[in-house]
Amino acid sequence: MAEEKKLNRRDFIQNGARITAGVSIVGVGVVAATKSSKDKYVWQIDPAKCTQCGRCATDCVKNPSAVKCVHAYDVCGYCDLCGGYFKPGMNALQTGAENQLCPTAAIERRFIEEPYFEYIIDEDLCIACGLCVKGCGAFGNGSFQLQIRHDLCDNCNECAIARVCPSDAISRIPANQAYIIKGESVANDES
Repeated sequence: MAEEKKLNRRDFIQNGARITAGVSIVGVGVVAATKSSKDKYVWQIDPAKCTQCGRCATDCVKNPSAVKCVHAYDVCGYCDLCGGYFKPGMNALQTGAENQLCPTAAIERRFIEEPYFEYIIDEDLCIACGLCVKGCGAFGNGSFQLQIRHDLCDNCNECAIARVCPSDAISRIPANQAYIIKGESVANDES
């Protein structure tokens, strides 16, 4: 009987040590996961600073770029003559490729009702050249904006585009503030 008590006590101590170690490992994992999600930063473009230089298309490590044109529909005027869709100085409102500003035909123009049209970006075709964004800003209300798509971005520790951006429009911001709306500016929270 004394032998049996020793075994039970030994088993109890060993099992207790295993449980304590397991709880500690799980606790460290939970703390690390909480900290990493709390401190997670993503790269983002501030549309107020962006000059549509074209470097998002050429300097991203992804090919095609993780930067895409997005359309802020609530800002759009649904113009018949869209500066982001049509080339400047065209003679007629014809949707032929020769009249479109986008080199990859990533913008689809859909009739809504006279004189309104909706413009839809096909992100698979978008190469982030910024031509439509520049045209929309010059001749419209700026509803086309370049954004880093986080589902496509590798979230590199040092973004290749941010290094060469002439206007410092790209910065790391907390993931819970992922997309900057035009007109809002964000301080660079992390280098």
